Amino acid sequence: MITVRPTEWNGQIGTRQIETCQIAALQGASSATIQALLNDFAYRALRQGYRVAGVIELATGAADAGLRRRVVRDLSTGAVMSISQDLGQGSTACNLDPSGVIDACAAVERGIAAGADIVVLSKFGKLEAERSGLSGAFRAAIGAGLPVLTAVSPPMATAWGLFAGPLAQFIPADAGVIDAWWSGIRSGTLLSAAE
Repeated sequence: MITVRPTEWNGQIGTRQIETCQIAALQGASSATIQALLNDFAYRALRQGYRVAGVIELATGAADAGLRRRVVRDLSTGAVMSISQDLGQGSTACNLDPSGVIDACAAVERGIAAGADIVVLSKFGKLEAERSGLSGAFRAAIGAGLPVLTAVSPPMATAWGLFAGPLAQFIPADAGVIDAWWSGIRSGTLLSAAE
């Protein structure tokens, strides 16, 4: 267990014990803040010589016709991939492109197969709860015994619990807490699924 002192977590201020589970899921901040934290962590780990597989959602600026264009960056290669589809002017339907998400998942799986020290995935969301989206990348990372850093929005917490079970923990969206979790992983204090 790692003791951290987040400024606030789930309405409580003070010292909190953070278990070092295989998977850490960020909560407690906006999507943009969480994606920035994931991106910063991934690039620090890469600069330190760790092999990082995964995808991070990038901010794309103004939304077209009220819908935001979504792209992800493959952390293994740096390639940027669109995960949006053009539904035509005036459409208000979800523009997430299933084939783009499949391509992103395949890129992460290739990064894992090529050798990775950690996997960073933009989020576990509705598609992953339905065992689609990046769920294959999550399974590949878990199967390879790799640590995973991701994000889970509160509405997806129950589905996340069913998917990841005792391998995962929620941690606050805080760079210091992320670093403490990663330090625990590197020092070999990873909890087994039985603990």
